[in-house]
Amino acid sequence: MAIQTFLHKGLEDYFYDGTTKGINSKHKNRIGRLLDVLDQAKQPHDMKIPGFNFHKLEPKAAGRYSVHVNGPWCITFEFERNDAVRVDYEQYH
Repeated sequence: MAIQTFLHKGLEDYFYDGTTKGINSKHKNRIGRLLDVLDQAKQPHDMKIPGFNFHKLEPKAAGRYSVHVNGPWCITFEFERNDAVRVDYEQYH
């Protein structure tokens, strides 16, 4: 039950080192909260928390989920067993 892999290098650096150079620094607190919860999640629906705007990205991206950061920015991810994988920070919509 942990984040295992990232697609976005800046997001990965922020998660492990607190470095904001690869993300919008205005989003750092929100991203930190989302990643903390995602790191503890055991299944996608553990992210269904008021204000996170959790949703599936199907049919466009089957098996991926999204939580809202700010404006068009989202953190998207998949789950394998009890781990979050391929975590990304993107303008999805």
